[in-house]
Amino acid sequence: MNRLLTAAAAFGFLAVSGTAHASLAVGAKAPQFAAKGAKAGKEVDFDLARALKKGPVVLYFYPKAFTQGCTLEAHAFAEATPEFAGLGAMVVGMSADDLPTLKKFSTEECRDKFAVATASPAVTKGYDVALSRPGVPAGMTQRVSYVIDQSGHVVFVHSDMDYREHVTMTLAAVKALKAKRPG
Repeated sequence: MNRLLTAAAAFGFLAVSGTAHASLAVGAKAPQFAAKGAKAGKEVDFDLARALKKGPVVLYFYPKAFTQGCTLEAHAFAEATPEFAGLGAMVVGMSADDLPTLKKFSTEECRDKFAVATASPAVTKGYDVALSRPGVPAGMTQRVSYVIDQSGHVVFVHSDMDYREHVTMTLAAVKALKAKRPG
């Protein structure tokens, strides 16, 4: 019973606003990686270096598919995906969820609009997004959004367990990045 209460309290804590801490700062070189993921229920391969050749990438980490905040955040990113695309940016969600879960999440909650990929332990460590709190299962990630420019540098970071500002803030960062680019 005590374990159940501890786990419930930990997940309750995840739902409230709270600033998380990511070590990748603006200006840092984003760690390159390739990962298995899903878009529109189909398996995809995501390669950050390949994606950056097409434009900036909004790489957002979320704790767990099908939890309330992560679902609402996915809906918000799905609604904004056409605007991100119009600015030349790609949105990719990252979590430690397995591929079958991501396939279902990509259709039901991401509404077939953008890819979600598996954050391996190496990716989680490289981006310093491991969620380590008492009572929280190992392997989950913090809620952190990065905007990475085509040179592979982090130009924006928003680290907050409250999902509500991630889309607005990353969209503003992509708009600012677009305004700086010629043509």
